[in-house]
Amino acid sequence: MTADGSLKYPRLLVKLSGEALMGRNGFGIDNSVVERLAADLAEARAAGCALSVVVGGGNIFRGLQGAAKGMDRATADYMGMLATVMNALALQSALEAVRAPARVLSAIPMPTVCEPYVRHRALYHLERERIVIFAAGTGNPFFTTDTAATLRAVEMGCDAVAKATQVDGVYSADPKKDPAAQRFDRLSYAEVLARDLKVMDGAAIALARDNQLPVIVFSIDEPGNVIKLLRGSARATVIHG
Repeated sequence: MTADGSLKYPRLLVKLSGEALMGRNGFGIDNSVVERLAADLAEARAAGCALSVVVGGGNIFRGLQGAAKGMDRATADYMGMLATVMNALALQSALEAVRAPARVLSAIPMPTVCEPYVRHRALYHLERERIVIFAAGTGNPFFTTDTAATLRAVEMGCDAVAKATQVDGVYSADPKKDPAAQRFDRLSYAEVLARDLKVMDGAAIALARDNQLPVIVFSIDEPGNVIKLLRGSARATVIHG
């Protein structure tokens, strides 16, 4: 498979939140939503994109919420990492159902259910046109899956990291709560940090800045938006420079 010459980002990492997988449910995994997301990712792969994914676990367990209720923060974060493995396996199953080969690589070794994360192994899978799903964050507590996504994108030599959200870019405030919120087409890393815009955590933005990795924020709610993003036609906010 060769990359479509019209692809703006031939090698891309997509960051999916765990909440994206639960659809309208208040908890867990909505299979119909996972199937739609898998179809979008499979379409991007079919166009020739070397595609990898980091998925969160907030639909099952959030480490910060556990810590806020008195649980040890490190323990809570490890539980959140395990939740991301469950989501990654669900996404892998949906991808393979639409004939898009995928592999889950976990930063916490659990060889019974998936491969441990080894950088060269992940690159091997990408070279063989498989979608690589990175699970268990960085494998360390106190780091978010946003930071894990940026880290893996740098390691895989990606052209950009695309953060899939429920809105079509970065706003000065939550547009669902504040109709006067300003939308940005482009931002610099410094502007995101200075304005404390809730795009990704500061560590993720700083890592992207230090490696000159563009961060693209787009809506995953619109079917077919991944391939639009790859071709530069999706409505999105680009963070760089």
